Amino acid sequence: MGVCALNADRISADKELQSVKMTVPDVTNVSQDHRTNKSHELTIPEVETQLSGGASVIYGVEDVPPWYLCILLGFQHYLTAFGSTISVPLVLCQSFCMDEDKVGLSELISTVFFVSGISTLLQTTFGTRLPIIQGATFAFLTPTFSILALPKWTCPYIKERELDPYLENSTLPEPGSPEHREMWQSRIREIQGAIMVASLFQVVIGFSGLMGFVLKFIGPLAITPTITLVGLALFKEAADKAAQQWYIALMTMCLIALFSQYMRNVNIPCFAAEKGKGCKVVKTPIFSLFPVLLAMITSWIICVILTASGALTDKKGDWGYNARTDIKSDVLYESDWFRFPWPGQWGMPTVSTAAVFGMLAGVLSSMIESVGDYYACARLAGAPPPPVHAVNRGIGIEGIGCILAGAWGSGNGTTSYSENVGAIGITKVGSRIVVQVGGIIMIVLGCLGKFGALFVTIPDPVVGGMFMIMFGMITAVGLSNLQYVNLNSSRNIFILGVSLFFGLSFPKWVANTPNAISTGSEIADQIISVLLGTSMFVGGFVGFVLDNTIPGTAEERGIDKWRKHEHDGDESGADNSMHIYDLPLIQKYLDRVSVFRYVPFCPRFSLKRRKNKRDETEDPLDNQKPTYTSRNEGNATHLSVNSEKSDNTYL
Repeated sequence: MGVCALNADRISADKELQSVKMTVPDVTNVSQDHRTNKSHELTIPEVETQLSGGASVIYGVEDVPPWYLCILLGFQHYLTAFGSTISVPLVLCQSFCMDEDKVGLSELISTVFFVSGISTLLQTTFGTRLPIIQGATFAFLTPTFSILALPKWTCPYIKERELDPYLENSTLPEPGSPEHREMWQSRIREIQGAIMVASLFQVVIGFSGLMGFVLKFIGPLAITPTITLVGLALFKEAADKAAQQWYIALMTMCLIALFSQYMRNVNIPCFAAEKGKGCKVVKTPIFSLFPVLLAMITSWIICVILTASGALTDKKGDWGYNARTDIKSDVLYESDWFRFPWPGQWGMPTVSTAAVFGMLAGVLSSMIESVGDYYACARLAGAPPPPVHAVNRGIGIEGIGCILAGAWGSGNGTTSYSENVGAIGITKVGSRIVVQVGGIIMIVLGCLGKFGALFVTIPDPVVGGMFMIMFGMITAVGLSNLQYVNLNSSRNIFILGVSLFFGLSFPKWVANTPNAISTGSEIADQIISVLLGTSMFVGGFVGFVLDNTIPGTAEERGIDKWRKHEHDGDESGADNSMHIYDLPLIQKYLDRVSVFRYVPFCPRFSLKRRKNKRDETEDPLDNQKPTYTSRNEGNATHLSVNSEKSDNTYL
């Protein structure tokens, strides 16, 4: 099509020149204007649209909405991350042996929000600089359970309550007492140390630029069992919570399904932003934005009504008692109004070799998942695909965020939230400053003790219903990676089936036979027990080995489609909007030192070899370096433009 357009232009120009006498134009001017030819007019807009992410947004990455909109939209991001953020401490509290220490749980929830806000600010300022929220990660849950399943960390309250549900004849410390708080704080300190040391691996992988090398050996058939088993391994925690009142749990599940699926296209009049026109009322898909929050609030209110009306039993031990809303209300009075989380608030973190090795499986899974979130966020925010240096820096900053989470004692790490990436696609607001305001809101609310205590009062069956949906979605996200794989291949079916089933079976055997691993070294026994007791590690490792050893083409394995976004990112290196990935304040100084172009996390770093400085900044079309020759035909003078890639005559 381009050749036909060029020939048509030439014929049309020849006819005009035969009737109109022309002089030879200045070659310099033609050099500047040669792209006004129709063939270039057809291609340039296509390139610009592709490099800008192909998304139409109200506010782009570098746009700054009015301050009141920043607050509203930032709070919206906070609410979008609400479900995933509170899920992690709620599911971990039993393994930490918190038992009925509700004040301690509220402090842990506040710490998670506080650290998530700090990590968000770091990621949006010094990391990828994309509008992406950081929060607690499910990838660290399974390794945490495996570490705390070691005989040393077995919670005595769990076994005691099996015989004496209300600890009436127990000799254990009273839940919430200083002795009991030391018990659960010692377990958090063990997880803190494991996360901090294991996250150093993530920092090294990111800032050294090794992430690209690691991804060469990891494909969909290794990722699928890793992420899928994160969700499947948590079914017991979800079932235990929901079983305390299945009707309430099912109601919560139905409400989430109703809001997120059946009513996702129902729009409610709300305030929205329009560039240059301020705030106005538009119809907004509230139900698709906050399905989990709305469902939990609705179920919560219904539980309040059932409690007040006496429909729920008030006798301890009866089925449905834990659905009451008045059995945890004392935490609202006992918690502090203001509590500033600080590093080492639970004591000095402890480090053990077994815990560190076990946590590495979660770190690797979190890294790979975050890379996909970076590309999705850039596409929806109208930004070009993140270049290599931005991905490297993002992974490194996430590692630093995990180290800070370990230092503060959130009991978990941090990762990028795909939920908020989806919110950008719906709201069409991809402003970086909005997400940074959301991070500040997280920090502020994390310092309000009563705010964290409020979440503790959520009835267990409501939490169980939310877990059912959340953990099911994690499982489905893992399986969605199979879209790149040829599922008609018996090779791929074999790898997938074996890795999933073995990943579920073997860790269960390890958990039920604590003394099965005996190498003669206590440290080696603990390392092997933690690794083999972590389903995501076992399944992912089996899938990784089989996928890289069983013969198969790259197309069959899904590698070609899996890595396609990497090439898209590399091709965008000459786009002018790539400056959004530059570091703030210091970028102009880094540009003056040529050595920084070889540093994997610096903005001028590229895996491609550069010819000279001019090639680094020129438009790709300028690299064609056209040459000009003139010829006389009758009364007209023709100017020919010869390009390296085309010998067509423009005029």
